[in-house]
Amino acid sequence: MRTEPEAVVGRSGPRGDGRAVLRSETLLVLALSLGASGVSALISFIGSLTKPGGLKDQAATLNGSYAPGRPWLDLAWQLFGIATALVPVLLVAHLLSREGAPGLRVLGFDRTRPWWDLGRGAVVAAGIGSAGLAFYLAARASGFNLTVVPEALPEVWWKFPVLILSAVQNSVVEEVIVLAYLLRRLDQLGWSPTAALLASSVLRGSYHLYQGVGGFIGNMVMGVVFVLAYRRWGRVGPLVVAHALLDIVAFGGYALLAGKVGWLPTP
Repeated sequence: MRTEPEAVVGRSGPRGDGRAVLRSETLLVLALSLGASGVSALISFIGSLTKPGGLKDQAATLNGSYAPGRPWLDLAWQLFGIATALVPVLLVAHLLSREGAPGLRVLGFDRTRPWWDLGRGAVVAAGIGSAGLAFYLAARASGFNLTVVPEALPEVWWKFPVLILSAVQNSVVEEVIVLAYLLRRLDQLGWSPTAALLASSVLRGSYHLYQGVGGFIGNMVMGVVFVLAYRRWGRVGPLVVAHALLDIVAFGGYALLAGKVGWLPTP
């Protein structure tokens, strides 16, 4: 008689060796994605601290050219980078399906409530965006932050489409992995809600540390807000929307306003 293997995770959480499996799985997913980015950001921050001059005199570029002067090759690299960055999200969907859950739907990342997600995401983005900009300007003026350059792409036809795709990719990767997936796994591992909130928020801040202390603190606070919203709504969709809107406005706004308004810092 053919028998099916037991699921690692039951309704009440991991059983038997399930806890060790989930712990290893979570660490591997993070090591392949934003956990590795956190280590990279820390090394970058140490480099900025030990470099002559203040932090605000240095720049952190988010979207730069991969092949200056070769627009088609540059476009190929841009699309390759965006596509490969999404692979850990596909891995999360696969792992959730093996668990017996309906893939990313269990995290509230689907198309069942598009207008609900869009409306709440827009409200969150409006609140965080204005406060985040003010905090960044204050942190940079105080010398705690590098000058953030959201985009430094050439003036080519694909510039704004790539910036939008980059913003969507950032939002999907960060919110699916660092918010919804991580909280689900920490809950299953028996972490308290407060400990899980701190872990998710500190991790979010860590991979923004390359921007400086302001980037770390600002994104950690944003992480707290997002965790509380996710716990309340039970859907990551609105937070993906909010993050995407924040990045689209930041990337596109910088492209349109840099060098034309006095209040926006440039290198």
